[in-house]
Parts: sequence; structure tokens; C-alpha cells
Amino acid sequence: MQALSVQNLTKEYPNGLLALNSINLDVAEGDFFALLGQNGAGKSTTIGIICSLVNKSSGKVFVFGHDIDTELDAAKSCIGVVPQELNFHPFEKISNVIINQAGYYGVPRKIAEKRAEHYLKKMGLWEKRDQIVLRLSGGMKRRLMIVRALMNEPKLLILDEPTAGVDIELRHTLWQFLSELNDQGTTIILTTHYLEEAEHLCKHVAIIDQGEIIEHANMKSFINRLDSQTMILDLESPLSFIPSSFQYPYKFIDDTTLEIKITKKQALNGLFNALTEQGIIVKSLRNKTNRLEELFIDLIYENKQATT
Repeated sequence: MQALSVQNLTKEYPNGLLALNSINLDVAEGDFFALLGQNGAGKSTTIGIICSLVNKSSGKVFVFGHDIDTELDAAKSCIGVVPQELNFHPFEKISNVIINQAGYYGVPRKIAEKRAEHYLKKMGLWEKRDQIVLRLSGGMKRRLMIVRALMNEPKLLILDEPTAGVDIELRHTLWQFLSELNDQGTTIILTTHYLEEAEHLCKHVAIIDQGEIIEHANMKSFINRLDSQTMILDLESPLSFIPSSFQYPYKFIDDTTLEIKITKKQALNGLFNALTEQGIIVKSLRNKTNRLEELFIDLIYENKQATT
């Protein structure tokens, strides 16, 4: 079954702005799906329509087979959403935020209390349950947003920039938690500007630009389209030059750091063999940029060139 099916979805505002231009999108049950795009591309509009916060102009949306036009309550019961903006009452107690959210979905209080304890402990917020929201740090508020979205134990969890502004440690903690949720069967749709996050977590990706879906693919297959990648090599000893017999394009960042470009056909083993022949010892290497980021930038650029 499709967790989400979007068919010819269009949103045009009264001023003539076409936010979505007849987009089609399918997300399979159990998927971890990335919806990527620049600011203003149409991501939040799409999510708003799915969650019935924005009125569509035309098209159809089905959530686990439920048409949002005729079965809105059934569709909404399947959804948990973590919006981009924090929207808590600052003086409400954390436990009340969570229990009240469960109440909106008709979850009995005893069950809600058990779920609250479970998810607050998972997110490291259990000891804070009697504090007011105002006293939480920004990262804690982000975690609370996720807990609140899970109180109806949704089959489809939609995350709109869930790690924006959080530190690296918390980001990786959230990655692990979300991966566990997905492994347990929860379908997740993620929007993020941290493209390494999408590459690390997601199985499929769609890219939206200027209100149109310009790419919809399996993540691994999409990444494999990359023709070349630029590696940064940290060298064991300072180096001032490389003999002309070295066949790889390179440049010095400094005397112990090299930037080398390798094509899809060139294995890393070949690069290391060539470096070894020159007596160059590499301590570590890394990609200059995230692979998905490189593809994303190229695709957006090509689309803009095609439409101008």
C-alpha cells in the first residue's frame, strides 16, 4: 500500500502565484522518504495540504488510501507532523503538552500517560516533564515537538526541518531514534537542508523546484549518477610538488592537504597506488562536499537553465 499518494496536486494563490504545478508523488508504506528543495520551492505547501492546513486548488491526496477530501478524519488519524516552527504555549507544562495532544486524537489518558513516559524517556526529557516549555533549550524543544507528534502513534510521520538549529550530538541522536522508528514500520517523510542527513537516513528522494517535482528516485540509484567526486586528503608529511607523471587532477590546499578529483570509473585503490608510487602517505580522506549536495545543486541549476 502507498502511505501517501499525491496526484496532479496544484496550489495557486489569489495573486496568481503558482506554488505547486500539478505534482505527482507516491511514498510507499514503510519508506523513509526525503522531500528536498530550496526555500520557496513548494515543500511546506505540499506538507500543509497533506495535513489539511492549506487548501489545494486541484488534485487528489490519499493517506493510506484515505482521500483527504472525503475521509479527512481517517487520513489525519494516520499522520503525525513536526512543523518547522516551534508552536508551543511557552507557559504550559511539558507533560500537559503531550497528554493534551493525545487527547485530541481520542487516546485514553492512561494510555497517553504510558506513551508520554516512553517517548519522553527516549528523547531524554522525562526528568523535565514538570517544567514549563519556556525553560527548555532550543534542542529540547525540537525533541518535544517529535514526542508530541508521536502521541497518536502515527503510521506516517512528517518532519519539516526537524534538526534545524540543533547541535551535532543531538542531530545524531535524532537520526538514530528516527531510524529505529522507521525500522519498526513507521513511514517517514523528511524535509531538510542538511543533505548529508537525507543521504544518511532516506531510501528514496524527490526534489521539488519552482512548484514542480524534477526528480523522484531511489536514493542509492540517484547517488550513483554522480560522475566524479572531489576528495580532500590529509598527508602525513608536508609536500611542495607532485611529479607530472601523476595522472589525477589535483590542487594544494596547503602543504599537507591535497584536493583530488576522481571519476566514477577510477577506483580509490588506483588513486592510492598512484600516491604510493610517489611516496605520498595519506593519513585520512573525506569528500569535499556531500554527494547528494553535489547532485542537488547540479539538478537545480539545470532546471533553472531549462526554464529561463
